[in-house]
Amino acid sequence: MFEFAFTLKPDMTPDHIVSLARQAEAAGFAYGWIFDSHVLWQEPYPLLTLMAANTSRMRFGTCVTNPIVRDATVTASLLATLNRISGGRMDCGIGRGDSSRRVMGKKPATLDKLEETVGVIRDLTSRKQITYEGHSIQMPWADAGVPPIWVAAYGPKALRFAGRVGDGVILQFADPHLIKWCLGFVKQGAEEGGRDFSK
Repeated sequence: MFEFAFTLKPDMTPDHIVSLARQAEAAGFAYGWIFDSHVLWQEPYPLLTLMAANTSRMRFGTCVTNPIVRDATVTASLLATLNRISGGRMDCGIGRGDSSRRVMGKKPATLDKLEETVGVIRDLTSRKQITYEGHSIQMPWADAGVPPIWVAAYGPKALRFAGRVGDGVILQFADPHLIKWCLGFVKQGAEEGGRDFSK
C-alpha cells in the first residue's frame, strides 16, 4: 500500500499552511512535513502545532531539524509536547543541518553529534532518566509516545548511519536510480546495526 506525503516550505501565511494541511488530510495524505531552516523560513514548530490542531489523522514532522540550532533537550520537549497536542502524530525528521548552518557561514553537525541528539530525543520522549551534560534529567510528563526518527542523508557514510540509527530515511530527490543506490547503503547500515531493513 502506498502512502502519500507533502512537504511545505514555510514562506506562506500560517492560515494558508493550515488550509493546505486540511486539504491534504481530506485528500487522503498520510504525512505532512515542513522545512526547518530558521533563517531562511518561518519557525516550523508553531506551524506544526497549528497543523496538528486543525487535523485529526495525518502525521507531521520536520524536514529536517538538526542537532545544533536547538539543544537536544529543547527538541525533545517540542516533539513530546506536539505529540500530546496531536495525539501521538509527530515524527522527527533530522539531519546534519546543511541549510540552516551554511546560511550563517557555519558547518553542519557531525554524525557523532547527530547520533547523540537522536539518543537524547528518544530517551527523553520515552520518559527515561538520563545524564545530560553531567546532570540527571527526565521528562516524566512525556506520555504520548516516542516519535519515529527519520534521518536525512546523502553520502554513503550518512546513509549507512541512517540505516543503523533511523526509523526511516529522507531522500529529497526522485531519481529511481539514485534512490536505489542510496538504499543500498541504508541496507548496509541496518545490517551493521542488527536491524531488519524490510521494516
